[in-house]
Amino acid sequence: MRTQVAIIGAGPAGLLLAHKLRRAGVDCLVLERRDRAYVEARVRAGVLEQVTVDLLAELGLDQRLRREGLVHGGTRLSRDGQSFRIDFAECTGGRTVTVYGQQEVMKDLFDAAEERDVQILFDLEDVTLSDLDTDHPIVRWRSDGQDHELRCDYVAGCDGYHGVSRASIPPSVLRTFEKVYPFGWLGIIADAPPVDHELIYANHARGFALASMRSPTRSRYYVQCPLTDRVEDWSDDRFYDELAIRLGEDAEKLTRAPSTEKSIAPLRSFVAEPMRWGRLFLAGDAAHIVPPTGAKGLNLAASDVAILSDALVQACLRDDIRRLNNYSDLALRRVWKAERFSWWFTSLTHRFPETSDIDRRLQTAEIDYLAQSHAAQMVLAENYVGLPLERL
Repeated sequence: MRTQVAIIGAGPAGLLLAHKLRRAGVDCLVLERRDRAYVEARVRAGVLEQVTVDLLAELGLDQRLRREGLVHGGTRLSRDGQSFRIDFAECTGGRTVTVYGQQEVMKDLFDAAEERDVQILFDLEDVTLSDLDTDHPIVRWRSDGQDHELRCDYVAGCDGYHGVSRASIPPSVLRTFEKVYPFGWLGIIADAPPVDHELIYANHARGFALASMRSPTRSRYYVQCPLTDRVEDWSDDRFYDELAIRLGEDAEKLTRAPSTEKSIAPLRSFVAEPMRWGRLFLAGDAAHIVPPTGAKGLNLAASDVAILSDALVQACLRDDIRRLNNYSDLALRRVWKAERFSWWFTSLTHRFPETSDIDRRLQTAEIDYLAQSHAAQMVLAENYVGLPLERL
């Protein structure tokens, strides 16, 4: 088999890239070790930056998003039960975010892939990459009991943190950076109206909480919990009791409905450098992980794709590799800024095990400063809605 670009992974990064390349006339093939139902069902991010919304619009994939997505012009930040609003639109010259779940994004991408003849192979085993430092990389896998081989010009590693792509870069080349946070997020989904029409981030002496949503009738809630906790330790009643305490005055509109999904997610920051080795290019979670506090995971994948797709089109159609040579450096500049913001926002809103009395007072003072300083709110808003995308 032969193609110009082999895309490993059919998550957001992989399918966005496939649509971009296909639209430009670049031949590509997407390889996925799971089936479509599994990929589409993964509960992930729900807040889209303008860069991501613009990318979906460019691809003609924003029809349902425009109908069903919830545009947010701000957010609320709560400290020990009392909240204030940060106006994103006013602070950033009209920029906003849109609440639209990753599951919905994936459904749109898969449906359009079928309509547009974007080729995806599912349920693959033993995927391996070789000859990445040559002009013709090779991808091998097993499917239906048979061995297959794909020769290509470039490989896009979009297969997530546990995928084969990053692991194919020699240890002598790859450098990784990681910070593991000493707590998790216990999250639930409930078919109930949200507490507010915008997200509420709560800092409380008992820990962090987030009141979010997926639609006007479906809520997404989180509370910070120890990593040693199990889902079975948290009944719905216990969860709602704790959430109400941490939200304080905003909990007056809390509707208690049975949870339809409940899970505990660990938090970490992770970056792999470089995001390119030979003819392999990493994008999305294969190269970086952010704590969900800053809502950057899916959006970073989209910005990687926006940069990488332009570079691959130049290389495949015009035999110009200058943009590819600059991809890693440019993508990493944006990645590290997003990592910094996610780390800062996590540090601001969570209770750490080692937090002393003075640490708590300093944290409280910073939130009070945010409540009173327009300049500080502008910095938070600019980062939350997404920094401008640099182009190669």
